[in-house]
Amino acid sequence: MTGHEASAYLRERHAIRRTAATLAKLRCVGGGPPFRKAGRDVIYEASELDAWAGKVKSGPLASTSEGRWCVLAGP
Repeated sequence: MTGHEASAYLRERHAIRRTAATLAKLRCVGGGPPFRKAGRDVIYEASELDAWAGKVKSGPLASTSEGRWCVLAGP
């Protein structure tokens, strides 16, 4: 699927909001889902988007103070 289709897929299937532009930036800087090239076209596979979504989503949390979501104030 294209970047726009991948963006919609992530939003609808995994509630992850990444625009096509953000996915394009992540292709350059890293940290985004795996992709393939077909000439000048970029292609995302649903199975790879699913695997990436599983890596970036946290498990269930009971509070924002759990895990990396809490930023502690310094002294």
